Amino acid sequence: MASPRLETYCCPNRDAATQLVMNFQPEVFCGVCIGSASISLLLTILQLLPKKGQSPRKMPKASSSSTILLLISICDILGGLGMIFRSSVWLGFPGFIANISVSNGTDVWPSAFCVGSAMWIQLLYSAGFWWLFCYAVDSYLVVRRSAGLSTIVLYHMMTWGLAVMLCVEGIALLYYPSLSSCENGLEHAIPHYITTYAPLLLVLVANPILFRRTVSAVASLLKGRQGIYTENERRLGTEIQMRFFKIMLVFVICWSPNVINETLLFYLEMQPDINEMPLKNLRSAALITWIIMGVLNPMQGFLFTLAFYGWTGWRVDLKWRKREIPWESMSSSTVGENAYPSPVNYQSNIHDSKKISTTDSQQTDEAISMLSEANTSSDERLTRSSPIYQGW
Repeated sequence: MASPRLETYCCPNRDAATQLVMNFQPEVFCGVCIGSASISLLLTILQLLPKKGQSPRKMPKASSSSTILLLISICDILGGLGMIFRSSVWLGFPGFIANISVSNGTDVWPSAFCVGSAMWIQLLYSAGFWWLFCYAVDSYLVVRRSAGLSTIVLYHMMTWGLAVMLCVEGIALLYYPSLSSCENGLEHAIPHYITTYAPLLLVLVANPILFRRTVSAVASLLKGRQGIYTENERRLGTEIQMRFFKIMLVFVICWSPNVINETLLFYLEMQPDINEMPLKNLRSAALITWIIMGVLNPMQGFLFTLAFYGWTGWRVDLKWRKREIPWESMSSSTVGENAYPSPVNYQSNIHDSKKISTTDSQQTDEAISMLSEANTSSDERLTRSSPIYQGW
């Protein structure tokens, strides 16, 4: 799981709240992390692999939104691998990890492993948070026709730059002036926790606002096509809204335990003695949410693929040939009977019906196609019946 407590545990003189959760059934906790991360990793890769029965197609040019979805999945996969590696070492070499508690120990490798593995996990999931924020921004800009593949360079600079800067800054402040003397007070820990949770809280606050504005902009685009808002247009707007809702639902489910757990642990840190009987229920709640974090944090990768693409099935096609990958936008291909469940391609159906009369209409369809959710049956119904895609 991803928590700033992983870095504070690397301090030999760690605080009592961190000691409480990290020493609570460590074998069980590491086993839970390995199991959850392994299942999520396998299912995420299964979701992204091409499936049998999918008609071979030429690979279209990716949109910025589809590229961002791919990068979010990559961050989740790499973060999950970090969890598996870290927890496996903790289970397989308990004596190696025990040396972290020795402040005057001459062996620096346990502390180096502790810091390095914790930073890897934190950096990848922090980058995933920034990419998710960029996805919300890009969705809004796409509808406003102010985004494209050229903006992906700016997203890369912002995401990786901010993720690395905040991670390094938080670690530097936590371990100042040295690893052996860190965590002597909250003045070391608070900046580290702020830099860790800032992107998470940004997604929780800003993404719903951006998604709501994007849905409103899509509704305006659909109404502007013919001056009316039919049932088909309403259904399409609802599908886009549901896609955004599922993305935020997954994010809240996977990361709200972290916010609750950190709030409880900070309250316990402020107490003179966290082992007092009146604090028993708070200690129990902190330990329960700690285990829940170990289950839900790694599962984000798989749950996000369900929100992005829906369930893509079990029948994997491992034959090597040039095929469209599931995260690519389908804005220039044809939605066939066996189309891969990825963001819906309504643009291709324009060529099967009457030709759109204006460039503005084509841009509108391209923008909507990048945001629409994959649902083959509903896609076919919409493209056959909607006046938006049948011409004026």
